Amino acid sequence: MSENMRHRCLLLAVCGWAVFMLLFVSKFITLSLRDKEEYGIKPQILDKTVTKKIKPQERTLHTAKPAPSTPNELDPHWDAVHAERLNLLKNVCRNASLRNLTYCPITKFVLDRIFVCDKHKILFCQTPKVGNTQWKKVLIVLNGEFKSIKDIPEPLIHNHERNGLPRLSSYSELEITKRLKTYFKFFIVRDPFERLISAFKDKFLKNPRFEPWYRYNIAPAIIQKYRRNRTETKGLQFDDFIRYLGDPNHKWLDIKIGEPIIHWATYVELCAPCGIKYNIIGHHETLEKDAPYILKKAGMSNLVSYPPIPSGITAYNRTKVEQYFSGISKRDIKRLHARFQGDFKLFGYDEPEFLLN
Repeated sequence: MSENMRHRCLLLAVCGWAVFMLLFVSKFITLSLRDKEEYGIKPQILDKTVTKKIKPQERTLHTAKPAPSTPNELDPHWDAVHAERLNLLKNVCRNASLRNLTYCPITKFVLDRIFVCDKHKILFCQTPKVGNTQWKKVLIVLNGEFKSIKDIPEPLIHNHERNGLPRLSSYSELEITKRLKTYFKFFIVRDPFERLISAFKDKFLKNPRFEPWYRYNIAPAIIQKYRRNRTETKGLQFDDFIRYLGDPNHKWLDIKIGEPIIHWATYVELCAPCGIKYNIIGHHETLEKDAPYILKKAGMSNLVSYPPIPSGITAYNRTKVEQYFSGISKRDIKRLHARFQGDFKLFGYDEPEFLLN
């Protein structure tokens, strides 16, 4: 009897130890993925990742690293990179033949996109699906609402009534003009087609912030007007989405829902880069270098740091673009490109010839 009891105790101890180790490993895995979750993008496994070449100096290599990179070291050549970006922008803006693609007046819609940090004289134009959540956190800290980024509650970041980030449109005309002339101004861009993929996934597949109107109001309206196969019963498909975006009369949907949809508006429409003289235009593909550079040029590098960036997550992924556009007709791709052509030209992104031809 005593021998049986010893065996049972030993068996219970072994089982208890196994359960403990299972819980420990599970917790470790959860913690190791948290940075990617907080960045706003979950890691994907794809067949192949290809580097996007914007300019020779800007090439971002997608290489595996053991831990997320912390953007805190400045590249000594980055002044030249940004000078080249701004020079390209200026030349394209001056090209009269491209004015219909690149020029946008500074309307209330544009002023609504620009967040203000009066304490440090910074203006940030919001361009969705390029890591804006992290920049909002930076500005919230700089405005003095919280001492550090980790202290900011997630629901507060996008609550524009409570996050302490006023929009430029809330100021008088005189105050707007003063800030546009004297404040440090920047925004971030990304390959236009990859940004649209991110917007589609975020709003119609994942919808992490639970915005049901995208799935139950906007998606059915797009399906009703643009779906070619009427026997298809699935939710919004990427080809439906692309036909809507490439429609020259796409703004009918903005009118239908009562307000412009910012998540797939062009950078030209969002930030009026040919009307506002920005100090810096960062690229999502080189964010590891751009983030500390922007903070340094704004004079804020000693006050706040950009959150850690999961390794390789900002690199351009041509394979993903090819996969999503593989079922889209050349006609629909060309119409889409015609709408976003200004964004490609202004910010030095290579034309997507592998999709167009």
